[in-house]
Amino acid sequence: MNKPLLLLLALVSPVLSGCGGHDRMHAVSGMAWGTMYNIKYYSDSDLSDSVLAVINRIDDTLSPFNGRSLVSAVNNGGRVAADPMLVDVIRLSQHVCSISGGVYDPTVAPIVNLWGFGYRDGVADVPSQAMIDSLLPSVGVLECGVDADGYVVRKTPDTEFDFSSVAKGYGVDCIAAMLRRNGCDSYMVEVGGEIALAGLKDNGEKWNIQIDAPVFETDSVLHRRLTAVSLTDIGIATSGNYRNHRKTSEGVVGHTIDATTGRPVMSNTLSVTILAPTTALADALATAAMALPSGKAVEMLEAEPGVEALLVLTDTVVATPGFPVVLP
Repeated sequence: MNKPLLLLLALVSPVLSGCGGHDRMHAVSGMAWGTMYNIKYYSDSDLSDSVLAVINRIDDTLSPFNGRSLVSAVNNGGRVAADPMLVDVIRLSQHVCSISGGVYDPTVAPIVNLWGFGYRDGVADVPSQAMIDSLLPSVGVLECGVDADGYVVRKTPDTEFDFSSVAKGYGVDCIAAMLRRNGCDSYMVEVGGEIALAGLKDNGEKWNIQIDAPVFETDSVLHRRLTAVSLTDIGIATSGNYRNHRKTSEGVVGHTIDATTGRPVMSNTLSVTILAPTTALADALATAAMALPSGKAVEMLEAEPGVEALLVLTDTVVATPGFPVVLP
């Protein structure tokens, strides 16, 4: 969720295809959260309205680009009762912040804004160290939470949340959960490259997913295949700075900001693809891995149960031992 979370258009086109029983494959695509979504699911019911309802609820809860959202009310200083979605992403963010040594932290939001990658305008070029230092004391998701009465607590009055690094994956999981509640056990939910998979296609095979190579372009998005994998019952997320960056007097800087320093990450990691039990966890871990030196990122990921990863570095590709064998 690095762009405004705005539902622009939904195109619903059921595709007739046998899938055992009376189920057929439905395909739903459109724009949400500033990116494209593509969803395929097997069901005897058209659930497109329910998909849009989940998309809109995520936007109304977690989008800092939506001035009427719950998280915007928190950021604006309101005393806000946390709903279950907000509680979920705060707790997950605290976990990933802890295991990453603090480099991952959604309360770095004001500094992300300062660098020009957030939901408010930043400085024209490079922020001064004094500007960054003035905002660092408000960073600290581990010192935020929910009080005994169910209200959101911030570290300081200046603390703000931007859950862009987890909300898209969390939204994918919420759509997948809705499909399961409606009896769907085979689906592919993809929003801007974050994916939840379950079951098998109608030909009895797992879902084939392409992993893009990190191709650096200044004015376009290119999809070039790095590899492809055959998967199911898993969440997938990829993070990289090659598609969200800006030119400054100090050179090109990426959107991943180290929450401990308040500065863009400088590393030899070009992209990280995570496989995890949930897409939300994969999403947050992918950002955290981008913010860490590659060796420490691999250590963090190997310590997480059920997590595998593929890291594309400037001079090599590194995979954790359990990353699946790639397709030809």
